[in-house]
Amino acid sequence: MKLDSIDLRILACLSQDGRMSNQDLAEKVALSPSACLRRLRNLESEGIIAGYGVRLDTAKLGIEVQAMVSVNVRQDMDGWHERFIEAVQHWPEVADAFIVTGSSNYLLRVRARNLAHYTDFIVNRLHASQGVTDIRSDIILQSLKSRDNLLDLVRPSQG
Repeated sequence: MKLDSIDLRILACLSQDGRMSNQDLAEKVALSPSACLRRLRNLESEGIIAGYGVRLDTAKLGIEVQAMVSVNVRQDMDGWHERFIEAVQHWPEVADAFIVTGSSNYLLRVRARNLAHYTDFIVNRLHASQGVTDIRSDIILQSLKSRDNLLDLVRPSQG
């Protein structure tokens, strides 16, 4: 789907306030409510808008520890990759999981209530996972930027 400047304005408004009414959105992007709703439904059906959600404050929820964890897994075992992917799906502490290049196989963003909870996860689940050979953790001290600014990377299509 080619995005024009109006589509990008719709996406920018919804990135700031996903609960905005269609009427308010239409006013902000200078469209009639019906035209705005058509564009919004098109963005949803094309998968550009993958869903709507809420941002939670981890500190207020009692999540005190966040870490980026690099993991290496033995690659000489049959199904090593599939087993690790399956295990990650069952660990609520893992907020994000990535296959990466470099010295590790995977990079995980792990959240825990406190250091004891984090230690328990690393020792009793991650390290105990079949084939895991190396774990390196970087505890996050402070978040400097955490928004997805995808629209800064997108240019409107020239029609």
